[in-house]
Amino acid sequence: MSESFSELFENSKTQQNVKPGVLLMGTVVSINREKAIINVGLKSEGFISLNEFKDVRGELEINEGDVVEVALESIDDGLGHTLLSREKAKRIKMWRELEEAMQSKEVVRGFVTGSVKGGLTVDIGVIKAFLPGSLVDIRPVKDFDFLQGQEIEAIVIKMDEVRNNIVISRKAVMQEVNSADREALIETLDAGKEVEGIVKNLADYGAFVDLGGIDGLLHITDISWQRVNHPSEKLSIGDKIKVKILSYDKEKMRVSLGLKQLTPSPWDNISERLPIGKRVVGVVSNLTDYGAFVRVEEGVEGLVHVSEMDWTNANARPSKFVKLGQEVEIVVLDVQESKHRISLSMKQAKENPWEAFEGSHNKGDNINVIVKSITDFGLFVGLPGGIDGLIHLADISWEKQSADQIVSNYSKGQELDVVILNIDAEKERISLGIKQLTSDNFTRYVSANTKGSIVKGSVTEVDAKGAVIELAEGITGYLKVSEISQDRIEDASTVLKQGVEVEVLITQIDRRARKVSLSMKAKESVEEKTAMENYKKQSPESNGSTLGDLLKEVKDK
Repeated sequence: MSESFSELFENSKTQQNVKPGVLLMGTVVSINREKAIINVGLKSEGFISLNEFKDVRGELEINEGDVVEVALESIDDGLGHTLLSREKAKRIKMWRELEEAMQSKEVVRGFVTGSVKGGLTVDIGVIKAFLPGSLVDIRPVKDFDFLQGQEIEAIVIKMDEVRNNIVISRKAVMQEVNSADREALIETLDAGKEVEGIVKNLADYGAFVDLGGIDGLLHITDISWQRVNHPSEKLSIGDKIKVKILSYDKEKMRVSLGLKQLTPSPWDNISERLPIGKRVVGVVSNLTDYGAFVRVEEGVEGLVHVSEMDWTNANARPSKFVKLGQEVEIVVLDVQESKHRISLSMKQAKENPWEAFEGSHNKGDNINVIVKSITDFGLFVGLPGGIDGLIHLADISWEKQSADQIVSNYSKGQELDVVILNIDAEKERISLGIKQLTSDNFTRYVSANTKGSIVKGSVTEVDAKGAVIELAEGITGYLKVSEISQDRIEDASTVLKQGVEVEVLITQIDRRARKVSLSMKAKESVEEKTAMENYKKQSPESNGSTLGDLLKEVKDK
């Protein structure tokens, strides 16, 4: 039936007052395969895609005859159709509700759907809101993953419709909720009291536990008597746990909690169970650059310092000797029960190779060794038991040579025969020698010609300061210019020539430096003294000898 003029007039007035974006109530006239036809009282009926009426499972939420709220997008799309939107209607309505909630500071609910730079995205109905990281919790939180997929309560604090931007705060709700609970809880917080809480966050240094209005910190060292590398090894977010209050700072609102304190300490009386010197078997529980921690009892660990891991490799990495989970035999070196510290040794559970060497070798023994390294001060050689011995430069050769000349005759890996000069097991030092295997011409000579002996030699070198005198093959002495004569001589080369044979007195012998000091002046003084003593013994009348004759006799001898 055709519409009356009055009805057409009223519809015309209605359409003039209706603008795009307005919310309208409409009736579902019919539903086809793709669209729903909605009558909102305008000149033409509107169309909306069925996708806007399906739930999360894909099922249709409307039937013919239902009244629904929609948003007007366009009265005429150019083909005489009215364009409507169910989704836009939901957004407009939700936006208005959130505006009202912001004004009244009403709590809204939403689901955390993702993370973005600086915070989280939260779905509040069909609206996406932003939750800044600083407003996630009362305490600073670095990791927000524990909220992913969770329903949260928040307060809208900022809205910008032009930019389609909504900012919410979970922290504000928690502060409001906790304020009442906190006041009641504060009155009951006492050190030593056992309380229940829920693990709300994990950090490298410990876990934060919600006690019902106040968060307490369960430090990583107070989680277990055993070593804990990260709280996640023992706890998970959401765990309901019983803890003990260790301390409470009312002014700063800081609560320190303990979990391990609920059980007896395994360190009690540990010095009685593990006295110094006791041998035990433990399991390597942790490796560091400076040593290995070994679990000797449940909840009790001790440190084997790298210097106590091996007798011969004091500076090697601990991982060279042991691995995690390995059983090792150890000796207790020290126990500090109050500090929960135990010092252990792996090497002292084995035979000391230095003491073993001392027990099986003596000073003066000849042994065969292999050169391990060559240094500026000597040769390091390998000995039985994996230990090293040192052949000092001074004990390599009797000859006077530079360090480079001495070591140039040796190479790494070379086999040598040596003699043991000294063994000091306590200081882990063994001195060896090569030159001591052969006789020494210098030693033989100075043993036969001691200090004060008058000997003969030949001048091999001479300059103004003195002369080098060859006393025997390979043995030389030095004659200073001041020791040539009782008279003052400025230049030794004026009275001594190379190749000339001289008679001298040995005034000083330095066996270590292998030096012999000589004097012609002292030799003459000795001769004069001898002649004088002989002169006194003889009477001039008996043989007619004069002092000059006696001096000549002494010199001619």
